[in-house]
Amino acid sequence: MSLFSNHGNNSVIANHSDSSSLPTTSSWRQRGVSNSGFNKHKQRRAALPPWLINTGSLIIMGLLVLLSLSIGVADFSWSGMFHSLINHSANSDSSLMLVSRLPRTIAIILTGIAMAVAGMIIQVVLKNRFVEPSMVGATQSAALGLLVVSLLFPASALIIKMSVATIAAVFGMMLFMLLIHRIPPTDFLMIPLIGIVFGGIITAITTFIAYQTETLQMLSVWQFGDFSAVLAGRYELLWLTGGLCVIAYIIADKLTIIGLGDNIALNLGISKRHVTWIGVGMVAMMSAVVVVTVGVIPFIGLIVPNIVSRIMGDKLRRSLPAVALLGASAVLLCDIIGRSIRYPFEVPVATVFGVVGTVVFLWLLLRAPAES
Repeated sequence: MSLFSNHGNNSVIANHSDSSSLPTTSSWRQRGVSNSGFNKHKQRRAALPPWLINTGSLIIMGLLVLLSLSIGVADFSWSGMFHSLINHSANSDSSLMLVSRLPRTIAIILTGIAMAVAGMIIQVVLKNRFVEPSMVGATQSAALGLLVVSLLFPASALIIKMSVATIAAVFGMMLFMLLIHRIPPTDFLMIPLIGIVFGGIITAITTFIAYQTETLQMLSVWQFGDFSAVLAGRYELLWLTGGLCVIAYIIADKLTIIGLGDNIALNLGISKRHVTWIGVGMVAMMSAVVVVTVGVIPFIGLIVPNIVSRIMGDKLRRSLPAVALLGASAVLLCDIIGRSIRYPFEVPVATVFGVVGTVVFLWLLLRAPAES
């Protein structure tokens, strides 16, 4: 039996006999929403064209970038920065900008984009709107793999640690898919609940190993996403996630077709298994790179794709730019809040986003049955 078999093919095909006119709605809409509800969703999309959403998101992200560059404990002035640029001479402001402020902001943007796009991909692959990389064992498995390789080979190169973390993330996601393989398609809320329990078990195993080896402090750095230690030379690995997001945009149409089911993908000449493995591999690599560089940041891949899909639908080629921009803006905003709420101390961005993400996730869980 195929590991990635789709349980909802028959219902999709029965409701939509013409595959060329299939709407790309989310899984919980496909499994019980009325025609009137889908028509309302279409009208809402028409009221907000993609270019308007992307332009607004880009403007908001630009303002947040300027605010992020301006906030910090060290003294900084834009006038001194401009004076350095005009005179082509380095001073404390330009050094602070190039060594700390700019690398941190770039790392935040790349992390937000990577986790939001990874969440969108895994939701399409699993055909479930309530999952994200931290709910399918990807980030927890990556942290476990990173801890094991750090204990066994502490002097190994960063690329080796990232590779081991990626492999561990892939195995964790495969085990999760085996666990949910026999769940009926109508129990779509059960999948994220199983994912939370599954991730908690992996986290418990990781914590036990760290406790036995007296590496809890090192593990805490990976379990709580924080950008306070990001400097020039310590974040460049995140550019790899930018390349993976470009690949995701290239194969976006194939991922959209895969989300419609096995039979539809077969009729359109798309290999579901190959595309699914590519998607799983990209999600695992994005999760591993983020964990290795800044740590685990939950709920980005859950909240951002859901917000965008409710406005723009699930056609990835159209919605991925908005997902990327909104993901970057969300992490920027939470990082600014974390730096400002207890200034001059910092609250980790994972803590801020965890609070916001929990509220939004509960809202999504409670709202979905009412719309079914």
